Amino acid sequence: ATVGLIRSLLMLLQTEGVTHVAVAFDHVIESFRNKMYAGYKSSAGVDPIILNQFAIAEKAVAALGVPVWSMVKFEADDAIATAAAKFKKSKLVEQIVICSVDKDLTQMVDGDRIICWDRRREIMLNEKGVIEKFGVSPESIPDFLALVGDSADGYPGIQGWGEKSTSTVLAQYKHIEAIPNDPNKLGLSVGRATTLLENLKNNYKDALLYRGLSTLRTDVPLKEKLADLKWQGATAKLKNVCKELGSESIVERVKQWR
Repeated sequence: ATVGLIRSLLMLLQTEGVTHVAVAFDHVIESFRNKMYAGYKSSAGVDPIILNQFAIAEKAVAALGVPVWSMVKFEADDAIATAAAKFKKSKLVEQIVICSVDKDLTQMVDGDRIICWDRRREIMLNEKGVIEKFGVSPESIPDFLALVGDSADGYPGIQGWGEKSTSTVLAQYKHIEAIPNDPNKLGLSVGRATTLLENLKNNYKDALLYRGLSTLRTDVPLKEKLADLKWQGATAKLKNVCKELGSESIVERVKQWR
């Protein structure tokens, strides 16, 4: 898995137009969100073979000359969100590309300035793309996930609130608090709307809790400045890492060294 990560990241680093890069890791899978909700994702059930490569992967990425954000209290997504919010303020930054398929991170998309990129399927999501995919704007993604649920993160959402009905409602009202109690105003059949509102009313605290889980933090203490993220090439340590991994041929692919 680590060898695959190095190869993939090296290919990205040597792609034209890529200048500043950092990689965020869940150093441990658990975070502050596990204290908020007992059912939140954890390391339970994760293959030990994968878990045991977490530290190796971080070491390998650092050897590539890329800043590593190793998260313990927060999650990797929080670090990425913090960086996106921080560096989009700089006039020197043309575009921020978040390389992830995690639905949570689409809340950070901002026009064409911050986009999400699914590298495997070659799908770019700008703000228009997020709206086309989810039926809501990026600012409503935490509310959308709260109502629909996110099995990857371990929370179920609110019963009856499927993607279609949720997007229909949030496209109008954006946030959970703004959803009216009148079933005639939801843009759905009255019977369907009545059931959804009843379920939301009975589980309102849970809905707000789930939104809290899906809302990314933008206050992670990242010490790096923009200049620190500029890729200057792989470090000499990469040769030793690749030797340890039994994949020394990777070194031959590196075109730039520090």
